[in-house]
Amino acid sequence: MKDDPRFSRFFAYLSLFLFSMLGLVISDNFFMTFIFWELVGLTSYLLIGFWFEKKSAADACKKAFLTTRVGDLGFLIGLMMIAFYCGTFNFAEVFTIIGAGSVPPVMVTILAIGVFCGAVGKSAQFPLHTWLPDAMEGPTPVSAIVHSATMVAAGVYLVARTMSVFVASADASFVVAIIGVITSLLAATIALVQVDIKRILAYSTISQLGYMIMALGLYGYDSANDIHSPGFYAATFHLMTHAFFKSLLFMGAGSVIHAVHTNDIMEMGGLWKKMKITAPAFLIGSLSIAGFPLTSGFFSKDEIVATTFGHPVFTVLTLLIAFMTAFYMWRLCFLTFFGKPRDEHRYEHAHESPKTMAYPLIFLAFMAIFAGWTGIPALKHGFASFLYHSEPYHPHADWMNYIVSSLVGLSGIGLAYLMYMKKTISPDVMMARFKPLYNLFWNKWYFDELYQATIINPIMAFGRLMWKFDSNVIDGAVNGTAVLTMWWADLKFWFDKWIIDGAVNGAGFIVRMMAAVLKYLQTGRMQFYMIFSMVFIIVMILLKFEIAHIDLDWPMMTALFIAAIGLLSVAARFVSEENQESENEK
Repeated sequence: MKDDPRFSRFFAYLSLFLFSMLGLVISDNFFMTFIFWELVGLTSYLLIGFWFEKKSAADACKKAFLTTRVGDLGFLIGLMMIAFYCGTFNFAEVFTIIGAGSVPPVMVTILAIGVFCGAVGKSAQFPLHTWLPDAMEGPTPVSAIVHSATMVAAGVYLVARTMSVFVASADASFVVAIIGVITSLLAATIALVQVDIKRILAYSTISQLGYMIMALGLYGYDSANDIHSPGFYAATFHLMTHAFFKSLLFMGAGSVIHAVHTNDIMEMGGLWKKMKITAPAFLIGSLSIAGFPLTSGFFSKDEIVATTFGHPVFTVLTLLIAFMTAFYMWRLCFLTFFGKPRDEHRYEHAHESPKTMAYPLIFLAFMAIFAGWTGIPALKHGFASFLYHSEPYHPHADWMNYIVSSLVGLSGIGLAYLMYMKKTISPDVMMARFKPLYNLFWNKWYFDELYQATIINPIMAFGRLMWKFDSNVIDGAVNGTAVLTMWWADLKFWFDKWIIDGAVNGAGFIVRMMAAVLKYLQTGRMQFYMIFSMVFIIVMILLKFEIAHIDLDWPMMTALFIAAIGLLSVAARFVSEENQESENEK
């Protein structure tokens, strides 16, 4: 992250995540746990999408956020049921109430599964496991800290922290165990064929978390009666050791990527000679996760195997997963650090990482070896202290268990050696022989395609339908109303302008025109008014004769006409003289 332009923002996000994770761990009630649970999800979203200018990173952070929200919905339903039936969120009080049988068994099962849904989302368990591999788009320190050792482990922590709830419901515990083993098996098979170094580790993380979830489902710790049972001890112990060796592997992968500038292990090879610190540290982490004797993973994984005693199907699947884990991790090691370089250009420019990256690998490698020693029964501290509670903490992983587990792990390493170092077994031949199975694993069991076809595409189609309905019907109605309103307004405007205003203005125009003519009759001269009156009288006489049907002969008509002309002439003369006098006065 040294040369990243958003260096400060990265550590701000990381600090917010650490605050959220610590708050989650120290919460003593469900309500505060849920608050910090959501803050952890928020900071994970910010860190996965830290390089948001990359479309793949932007898509990955949205996928992680939305997928985990599905699980958190179930978690929220479980919390509501706890509040309803227990009347409190306090862990101790809830455990006591449920342990006393005050909550109906069916409701205990439902609320326990609801709480577990939160763990399924956060710890990337089946069927919500698809987000974690894509989360590798974030910076490698995020993958190492957030998406291997802490945040994704929060689901395991939640189930372990609320183990009394699951102990009260055998059905819920069985669901937990089934989901755990299915997740672990699916992720391990997918990791067998992947070539992206970080995605291999991501699927490995999912598989190991499934291990822990399975162990918790095979019964756990009853805090109300202070009873420790196999699953609780094995899961929490493996949770602790896994944090060290998986962080080591992710940081080692980051160091390798820093050296060769690619995530594809098929473009690596021979890096042992170039990376004298990273390579040994990475191999130690791989030995630990494979359960090599006396490493941390050896002790904790054997406890998980011991948890399955009495459940033959779980025992077989657990050993099968252990074999696949050893195989795909050492396939990764052999293709990355041994053999001939498959890309000479990248090999020539490869170099050991600086001390700031190399020294943490040394510390983590040390812990990957010795952290698991705290579980040795002879030590009266650490995880071994569970021995000294009132109930036996586990059916002891005896020497036969150690031997079988070691042989399984070594067999996986040996098969990887024969295929990728000695070339005794050709990977290409195996790929061709098991082509359908290879395609199934390579395409991640087609879960992404299944979700795309059954969930995403229908939702997108429904969204497009709603958009069209909104655009064409809702907006069409609104816009159509607006158009009609505009047309009506235009019509009213035209009517108002040409009819109403036209009538008013026309009346005014007529008045003005009449006034322009009649103003000449208003001279202010008495003589003119007398003559006008006489003319009016003559006209009225004529009209009277017409109304009375009196026929006027031509002499009389001529006399009246001459009289009228005379009167008009006299009036005109008076008007002319008056106008002349006015002009003279001016």
